Amino acid sequence: MDWLFYQVHVLEGIFASPQNFFICLLSALVCGILVALMTTFRTGASRSFTTALVLLPMIVYTVIVMVNGSVGTGVAVMGAFSLVRFRSVAGKARDIAAIFLVMTAGLACAAGYVVVAPVFTLLVCLVAMAVSLIPMGKNVVDLHITVPESLHYVHEFDDLFEVYTVSHRLTKVKTTNMGSLYKLTYRIKLKNAEQSREFIDKLRVRNGNLEIALMEIEGNDEL
Repeated sequence: MDWLFYQVHVLEGIFASPQNFFICLLSALVCGILVALMTTFRTGASRSFTTALVLLPMIVYTVIVMVNGSVGTGVAVMGAFSLVRFRSVAGKARDIAAIFLVMTAGLACAAGYVVVAPVFTLLVCLVAMAVSLIPMGKNVVDLHITVPESLHYVHEFDDLFEVYTVSHRLTKVKTTNMGSLYKLTYRIKLKNAEQSREFIDKLRVRNGNLEIALMEIEGNDEL
């Protein structure tokens, strides 16, 4: 197993050993490609995010090598990276984990572990892909129903929920249209997704044909 922890001494100077530099750079590229492929598995990752994942390990690796031994440069780079936090919106948990993974891979390559980095990245990607195959939250959606203020909504839809859903829970109530309407949000699990239209038609009879929406839960990126 000694081959697994083979270390290229690139931190001693990239210009003194350009061959080692490009070996580590290639290892970082492989790590980025592996993570990018993982994020596109059963999800709709954007092209820009996928490209960023491919490039980040090489960028992190090069930055760490360039600032090695220079405290002032290291502090400046840390400040530059901190600006990224204020230029980006909050992402999904899986996207954040992917970014941490590619940065870890870049750091491992900067330390010269050209074999450990891609092996570790591959193992993490395989675990993430295996977890994504586990059916979690199937047919679980958010149901938004708009009802008039005269409707006593607490138990109005219980019989329909019993027929079409496995479980239901009222998660949010909001007034709208100067208080003349209520917007209800339920977290439901459908018995059969193919009966969703029939379910909505039955609900429309109860709420006076006002707005009804079945929406995927925010953050659920499974196809």
